[in-house]
Order: sequence, then structure tokens, then C-alpha cells
Amino acid sequence: MAGVPLAVTVVAATALAYGTGFGAFGEGTADRAAAAPAASWADDTADGFASMDARGQNGTYSATVALLADDTQMRHLTVANDFDEKAHQDLEGQQAVALRTGGDRVFLDGLVVTGDQDTLMLDAASASGSAKARSRVYVRNSHVTGNVDFVFGRATAVLDRSVLTLKKRWDGGSTGYVTAPGTPAGRPGFLITRSRIAGDVADGGFHLGRPWHAGGDASLDPQTTVRDTALGGAVKSAPWTDMGGFSWKDDRFAEYGNTGEGAGPASEDRPHLTDEQAAAQDTAHWLGDWTPKAE
Repeated sequence: MAGVPLAVTVVAATALAYGTGFGAFGEGTADRAAAAPAASWADDTADGFASMDARGQNGTYSATVALLADDTQMRHLTVANDFDEKAHQDLEGQQAVALRTGGDRVFLDGLVVTGDQDTLMLDAASASGSAKARSRVYVRNSHVTGNVDFVFGRATAVLDRSVLTLKKRWDGGSTGYVTAPGTPAGRPGFLITRSRIAGDVADGGFHLGRPWHAGGDASLDPQTTVRDTALGGAVKSAPWTDMGGFSWKDDRFAEYGNTGEGAGPASEDRPHLTDEQAAAQDTAHWLGDWTPKAE
């Protein structure tokens, strides 16, 4: 049902648990998704478990819910992956996706998305980054909780007027990473704007992001911009870091107009956009010809 907005709305306060962990709404499933009588999805599946459809042990397929079609909307829901890292230290993979998107023009409004590592995967239909594979996501008035790369993927995504809550690790540690973009070259990556990043964790332990070059793909050009956002004291004074042998300085990471204890002046380790650059890094430029509207 391409071209028809797929809306998942609250019609009852019933929780739906996926014991094996993969609930997918893809092309042609709009009627099933719109009728879902659930206010929340909860699961406890992680990377180290075998996936439901025998696709192997891959964090991508640990998702509690996956929205894979274009023109989808999800509003006023809680999506959780309650995988217990402490109880499963025997597993090699600890990634546990709660919500995964893979389509273009995906509107997430008023959600609560909770997990630990890899909570929210905002992904693209393919790694190519071609016009056909473009994936734009708009997240508004939502709460996302996690500790390691808990907003990640290849999509062009805006997180607007939302709260990103930093969570302690399974061992009580207060270190982590907010974003891990894997942006294709020539595409906008993640834009966090008019939001808040904080949590009940120790000061100075969290990076705002690091570059995810999936499979060592050097052609990617990861991007995160955090602007006009309140940063708690948990954010490091040097908020970006390397990943997998790739330097963040070779990719696109910057701030503009942030406030709070975790904000800081521009420096070699903390690049700020100029006013001219910031004018081209806003929601309108990120989403292009798409204006999200509740359907």
C-alpha cells in the first residue's frame, strides 16, 4: 500500500510481547498495523540470540518493532527492548534494538523508546544512499533511553523537541555514546534540535556521537549535528570520539547554540557551526520536500 500513510495509534492499553523479537510492518501491511490493539511493545531479545526468521545473530533483527515501509507513522506508543545485559554476559552480542525504521517519510510522534545498546535504529533501505534508497525520519516530542549508540543508522533523521535519556550500563558505569550515524556520502545524517540530553549518570562520561562505518565501509560519511539543545553534565567536554579505526574528525560532527552544564565553547575537539553553516542545517533542509503531518 505504497503512498498511503501507515498510522499506528493507541486504541487500548494492552501490551504485546514478542518473545522471539521481530515484529515487522512492511509494504502491504498497513491494515494490520493500523489495527494493532496495543499501547506498547516489549521484548527482551538481543544480538546474541538467534533471530526469529533464522537470519543469524544480528542486532538489526533483535528489534521489538520494525517499520520498513515508506510513508509510515507511529504515535503515542511505548516500544521497549528489555534485554537484561547483566543476566546474559555469556552472549557475545549485547545489542538490543527496540525500534527499527527502514523506509522514507517515517513520522514518529510522542513515542517512548527504551533499551540499552542500539535502542533506536534509524536505517536506510540500502547502503547505497541512492535517491531510490533515501530514508527520512522525523522524530517529535519523544523520549529515547539508552547508553551505547542508542540512536544509530544510515537514515536522514531529525529528532526535534525530544528527550534523550542517558542510562547507566549494566555494571553501574556511567559511560556511553548517544549517536552512531552511518550516513552515506552526500546525505544529511542525524540532526538533534530543540531537545534535551541528560540522565541520572555521573558527569563527563558520555560522548554525543561516534562514526559508524558498517563493515569498514570508508565511503560512508557519518554526520550528527546537535543544535539548540540542552546538554546535561554527563556530556564530555570533548563530545565526539572515534570508532572502529575511523576518526570522527574525518566525518561530520558539530554543535550549534547548545546550552546547559554539558555545553562548551568551540575548540579543535568541539567544532561549532558558523551562523551561515547553521542556516543550512535545520529541519527544512534535512527533510527537503517532505513536511510531516499527522494523519
